[in-house]
Amino acid sequence: MPSADADAGSASASATGSEDTLDLRLPEDFGALTGRDRSEAAGAPERDRGTARPAAASPAGDLLDGVAGWGPTATEEGVFHLVPVRIERDLALISRWMNDPAVAAFWELSGPRRVTEEHVRAQLTGDGRSVPCLGVLQGTAMSYWEIYRADLDPLARHCPVRPHDTGVHLLIGDVAGRGRGLGSTLLRAVADLVLDRRPACTRVVAEPDLRNTPSVAAFLSAGFRFCAEVDLPRKRAALLVRDRSLRSLL
Repeated sequence: MPSADADAGSASASATGSEDTLDLRLPEDFGALTGRDRSEAAGAPERDRGTARPAAASPAGDLLDGVAGWGPTATEEGVFHLVPVRIERDLALISRWMNDPAVAAFWELSGPRRVTEEHVRAQLTGDGRSVPCLGVLQGTAMSYWEIYRADLDPLARHCPVRPHDTGVHLLIGDVAGRGRGLGSTLLRAVADLVLDRRPACTRVVAEPDLRNTPSVAAFLSAGFRFCAEVDLPRKRAALLVRDRSLRSLL
């Protein structure tokens, strides 16, 4: 259930009348982080993520309050844990998932292992605004995640953002895990983790391709609400938001 990309493009968002389409203020350090991100690549999650000028990361090495230390969380499917990727350990598995046709249609990272490696390594060696992770359920790696600072991402030039908005990309690697509600369960768990571990974050955001109806449905079932349609270079995306203020209601 891959969540689609955060690629930049011509920013025409059709609003739903909510305040989300009005709040365009960016954090002070956004310009420094994105000043070199002028050549956006097409495809799934932002190809140049992690390549901007370094910023001050947290003691844990990222700008997300230390994803590595977030710890496990209980879900109805079992104990789930976000584990930051290690290239030497995880590349073969992630590359295999990226070559699944259902995943490749939206992530566009199929092909030789080096294609996936370049994408993931750019985040691991970047400034800490995006953290690629394996999703480990009951001790088994079964999904790939990217947790990122949406307010410090090229996406922020094309979608309304707020300081500390945190973005999520997801793919379920195991075919048997798709189509049975597992994606919704894990998305809700991860959104709750973000809101619990990042006190400054008021919203978790996502922008799946509108054509990826299973992904959009999973986010909606996980308590995200639809805000707008956004034109990106090679897709029209649904801007979806999980609000801290509404988490007990949705």
